[in-house]
Amino acid sequence: MKRYYLDFEKKLEPLENRLDEIRRFYDTREPHHAKEEASLLKRISKLEREIYSELTPWQRSQASRHLDRPHTLDYIQKLFTDFTEVHGDRRFKDDPAMVCGFANLDGINLAIVGHQKGKDVREMARRNFGMAHPEGYRKAMRVMELADRWGKPILTFIDTPGAFPGVGAEERGQAEAIAASICYMFSLSVPILILIIGEGMSGGALAIGVGDRVLMLENASYSVISPEGCAAILWHDGSKRSLAAEALKPTSYDLLKLKVIDGIIKEPFGGAHRNWEQTFATTKEVLTKHLKEIMEIPIDDLKQQRYEKFRKMGVFEETA
Repeated sequence: MKRYYLDFEKKLEPLENRLDEIRRFYDTREPHHAKEEASLLKRISKLEREIYSELTPWQRSQASRHLDRPHTLDYIQKLFTDFTEVHGDRRFKDDPAMVCGFANLDGINLAIVGHQKGKDVREMARRNFGMAHPEGYRKAMRVMELADRWGKPILTFIDTPGAFPGVGAEERGQAEAIAASICYMFSLSVPILILIIGEGMSGGALAIGVGDRVLMLENASYSVISPEGCAAILWHDGSKRSLAAEALKPTSYDLLKLKVIDGIIKEPFGGAHRNWEQTFATTKEVLTKHLKEIMEIPIDDLKQQRYEKFRKMGVFEETA
């Protein structure tokens, strides 16, 4: 499958393409090809260190949207067993941008809710690029209600550029659905674990972002607005997206300092899009650890801590 390269990764493209060509069409046991392979690997490793050692906030924002990053259904397939998907909100229709259902994680039965962007053009169009309609959030609340009724913990995967802003979505109550979902998650009497796996933008992300622990992949992004949207509003110039990313502080390390999230899941060097298997292994280990911890907390204490967590969120200074 052809790799997709971001602007700051472009220098890797010819080297990795040549490496793939050698491995596909030549015998790397022959001295000549073995020498070229070793040379390419050395150059790629050096270039990776130069590119990925110090990513800027804007570069991390780009990485969070990388077309080759694993999405919610990829995590479900690799981390869980016995996944049963639930469709429809019982009011209007099913929203493919929001995946909901029940699964098993190392013996723990739980509910899963997550945005799904899609892998190719056709699937992206069908799933509306992960931008949920109000029926998507109402489907999520339907599954959360079932989990609450049966006493099952809830795990949400956040990966969306935002809730869909179309006329039809607004007519069917997009703002109300988002607000209702946020409010409802505070009232649930089961443990809730949040995982931001890609980009988490605006109310579309926060609608399923209220939980007892909020975790974030290292190169994911989480913000009230995208850097491009911020730049367009503040400076009427979308090209200032890099400056906006610096101000918004959407990266995992910034948000951990601001106490918006509770932990960072380290990605393989270069990002989750360059090594899925290692990403899945690390994510499963961290998810299981945090899930077992919050399941041990009495539910009344857990709900109070959930409320206090969001009340205390953020860092600020008062000036005269």
